Amino acid sequence: MRLAVMGSPDFAVPALKALHAAGHEIVAVYSQPPKPAHRGQRETKCAVHVAAEALGLTVRTPARLRRDEAEHAAFAALDLDAAVVAAYGLILPRPMLDAPRRGCLNIHASLLPRWRGAAPIQAAILAGDDRTGVTIMRMEEGLDTGPMLLAEAVPIGPDTTAASLHDALAALGARLILRALAEDPPAVPQPDEGVTYAPKLTREDGRIDWSRAAAVIDRQVRALNPWPGTHTRHGQETLKVLAAVPCADRTEAPPGTLLDGGRVACGGGTVLRLTRMQRAGRAPQDIDAFLRGYSLAPGDRLG
Repeated sequence: MRLAVMGSPDFAVPALKALHAAGHEIVAVYSQPPKPAHRGQRETKCAVHVAAEALGLTVRTPARLRRDEAEHAAFAALDLDAAVVAAYGLILPRPMLDAPRRGCLNIHASLLPRWRGAAPIQAAILAGDDRTGVTIMRMEEGLDTGPMLLAEAVPIGPDTTAASLHDALAALGARLILRALAEDPPAVPQPDEGVTYAPKLTREDGRIDWSRAAAVIDRQVRALNPWPGTHTRHGQETLKVLAAVPCADRTEAPPGTLLDGGRVACGGGTVLRLTRMQRAGRAPQDIDAFLRGYSLAPGDRLG
């Protein structure tokens, strides 16, 4: 088919590569413009931009779309069978949604209508869901409200992180979009029941509140790995918590109190063992090595 692919981060790269390998004619790839990043704030292309150039594809990076009639006309002139959209980051206006013959098909990383919005992978782990998945939907002007073409679930286990789930769902999305294009399944409206929203995350979402139960904090650590990450304060220093595991034992110590062996008292008498930590400007370390090089003593308070 004659396609445009619209995406920006790593999540969209497997779909782009799969569509190209399957022989579809990708006449344009849309991604967000290069932005300052890394040390020196040098202009950096997003993952899809880099992957598309490696495949020899034309890349377009408009900064905005909603009121840009020239962009609408240029998109319509591509004469597309479909546009495949995955974590693009810009809202598509009605003229662009209507331009491809089979519409704009979105690879969404949840089982809709649960977890519409910007951070569905993290939201599913934070909520303690035992499964999530990918939905292929035909886009409309509402936020992830369009009718569904295909969906497939994957489990969320006790060790699942946002990073591992991201990779699994990206691969699944690539497989499902190939099926959607080949099979042209009927579009099914989303049910009205079970709608939830996953708002965009901020760095503040990574601050650990030790008054919460250990199981809740464990989900927070796994859900926000790698970004925005979870952190806590010890005196004047911010420490990153990269991995942790709930313990079966109980404590009467106040929440945030450091116990022995990297264990921390949490809400309701529960206990969380820190297993991987990082100081600012230092390399990540397993907890035993971290404690040998940094003074965290039983009775110290984290907050």
